[in-house]
Amino acid sequence: MPDVHFHLNGAPVVVDGSGSLLEALRDRLGVRSAKDGCSPQGQCGCCTVLVDGQARVSCVTPVARVQGRSVTTVEGLDPHVSERWAEALCATGGTQCGFCTPGIVVRLAALEEKAPLDADNVGQALLAHLCRCTGWQTIVEAAVAP
Repeated sequence: MPDVHFHLNGAPVVVDGSGSLLEALRDRLGVRSAKDGCSPQGQCGCCTVLVDGQARVSCVTPVARVQGRSVTTVEGLDPHVSERWAEALCATGGTQCGFCTPGIVVRLAALEEKAPLDADNVGQALLAHLCRCTGWQTIVEAAVAP
């Protein structure tokens, strides 16, 4: 399999072109924030990253598909965005074990770029995620908090 060249959190990287984007991130590049909750089913959202600004489930995304593209994990978000989400989630109890939190934050940060953060939009976005600890109410409260 040929190598895949892409930008990860703004820096150029090269990885072997086999397997999923999640495998490349975790096993080859050491980025652990994208979690493996259900791989390769793509059902829980824990591995969500941004590909060219769009939320994608990395466990079902072949790494070859990101050739020449930009991939952003929670570490690559603007620090003000990450800090705001961390404060909001902590204030509402929107995170407990934290396993799913990076994927949720990435998806909500992407949503914030294109739509208002109201309960309906946030609820729709969260359909792509599974959180066994908090449920959705506290996460929705964190997202719509002023």
